[in-house]
Amino acid sequence: MTEIGTDWRLLDGVATAWFDAASLSEGAALAGHIVELGAVADLRASGIRVRLDPEDLKHAQTVSEAARALGLAANPAVLQHLSVVAESADPPAVRRFWQHALDYVPGQDGGLADPLRRDPALRIRESAEPRPLRNRIHLDVVRPEAAVGQAGLGEASGPFGVRHADPDGNEVDLVPGAALGEGGETADWQAVFSAMACYRTTSPAQQRDLAATAAALAGDVGFPLLIDLRPGLVILDSGKDQWEEDAHGLGLDFTDLARKLQAAARGLGAGADPGLPRFVQLFLDAADVEAIRAFWAAALGYTHDRRAGASDIHDPRRLNPVLVFQELDLSETERRRQRNRIHVELAVPSDLARERLAALVAAGGRLLGESEGRWRVADPEGNDLVIVSGA
Repeated sequence: MTEIGTDWRLLDGVATAWFDAASLSEGAALAGHIVELGAVADLRASGIRVRLDPEDLKHAQTVSEAARALGLAANPAVLQHLSVVAESADPPAVRRFWQHALDYVPGQDGGLADPLRRDPALRIRESAEPRPLRNRIHLDVVRPEAAVGQAGLGEASGPFGVRHADPDGNEVDLVPGAALGEGGETADWQAVFSAMACYRTTSPAQQRDLAATAAALAGDVGFPLLIDLRPGLVILDSGKDQWEEDAHGLGLDFTDLARKLQAAARGLGAGADPGLPRFVQLFLDAADVEAIRAFWAAALGYTHDRRAGASDIHDPRRLNPVLVFQELDLSETERRRQRNRIHVELAVPSDLARERLAALVAAGGRLLGESEGRWRVADPEGNDLVIVSGA
């Protein structure tokens, strides 16, 4: 295997590095050096994550050298990658349902993967264990209204009329997004819980210039914009609810920033792709919401939502999905005892796996079993989290 250096770790077979940065513009400077390498880059106000596929591992040293030249230091301790696993007696049927719900593509492991490489992969594993009651875990998926209509999942149910269930009964709330504003100045933007605009680019130079301009505009007003770079694509994202003033607390109207970002993107010749925005989050039902929320925040290193009454926790770098918690009816004792058909897997660097396991147990988790490089832990109410050691 190609030597990838000490900055990098393999997570789910992908060489991954995080470089701390003091601002979006500092991270954008590194992105500008690597857009021609085919790397996947996720630019944040606190740094930049870079991912290299196996065929691109030869570029690891180039990226590291560019980071060092800019004064950016690698921080492997923050690396983690979360995915969702569904256990099913009929994996092909479940796979078909979720491919339409998520607009994912087939993954190498027989599951499904986000073609934009932003939202969590869905792995599907065969299991004959009968689990007939409702899961305590479900997914929220928000997509543009037209895309929701084209998903073809049939008639929806639930209190908001957006709930669908796969052949095993695993549920998704497939929520239609909406335009961010009424005028054409924000026509490129969709409100899909996040405010998001996806721009197709025609050259690495155009992609570099758009990332740098977006970083500068967001930095000017102190907004922690998410800027994701993919070959031929730049995704601008507020983060969940962060376009709403009570969520970000910065005293600014995000739509003003969205107008400036749209004008800049169009001025550089980038074209919006309105069908691409998508937001995915996990919902956990809990008998003791505060206790379970505290466990998962400790387990994942997540941050609590700043708003009073919100049960969300989120990755402080906004690289992994949001988790939301809601109260479970205490009378549903059988449902609480049933093992979920859906669980979470967390890939961490191999040199940090034991440390993470210890943190989970200290937070109230129970070790249920282990095999080579894998540890299955239950939270205080029996929801599974599997730690997977990277390399």
